[in-house]
Amino acid sequence: MKEKKAYIAIALVCVVLASAITLQIRTMKNENSEVAQSFANSELKDTLLEWKEKADKAEEDLEKSVSQLEKIRQDTTANDNTSKEKQEELKKYNMITGLTDVEGNGIILTVSDSSTSNTTMDLSNLIVHDTDLRNLVNELANAGAEAISINNERIVSTTCITCAGNVIQINGNKVGSPFVIKAIGNQESLYGAITRAGGYTYLLKTRSIQVETKKSDKVQIPKFTGAITQNYVETKK
Repeated sequence: MKEKKAYIAIALVCVVLASAITLQIRTMKNENSEVAQSFANSELKDTLLEWKEKADKAEEDLEKSVSQLEKIRQDTTANDNTSKEKQEELKKYNMITGLTDVEGNGIILTVSDSSTSNTTMDLSNLIVHDTDLRNLVNELANAGAEAISINNERIVSTTCITCAGNVIQINGNKVGSPFVIKAIGNQESLYGAITRAGGYTYLLKTRSIQVETKKSDKVQIPKFTGAITQNYVETKK
């Protein structure tokens, strides 16, 4: 009987010890897991901080490089007479081809449809046609105009002035009466050519078309905003 009680006591002690050992192992596992997770988080933070420092350094280097490149470009342009000459040539080219706004001495010609109430006249003669505008542009160009616009549409080598129903299209844009034609050039030559007896404005007046011509020391003509296309012209080889 005593032996049986001893076995039972030993068994209880073993159960208690086993439970204690199991609890200890679980506790250690949890602690190890927390330590491992904490270590992993710390390592991740260190990695992120390291990459952030690298990114900041790269951005700083890029800004320095851009500043240095701009300084080199400015210094090169300032010290290179060839570059200056090229820029001046490009500026002149843009003015000639109509790709930049221009200002200068010239004349302003305003042409409007007739306001006459004379019903015996041919109604077609009382309005301004596309052919009238083309003739006026040609007359101004022949007189030495360096830049011309009609209702702020810059006239360039590819400009088309066509009829589109009750309105006229210039550079593909619709314009209507009154037509304000601006021309930059020698004032006296332009004014004399456009107002001379037998000139085209003289013929327009015989049709009762309203014509007003004035000189101006500050004629402003905007740049051509369309696309200049050349399908057949090539640089000579």
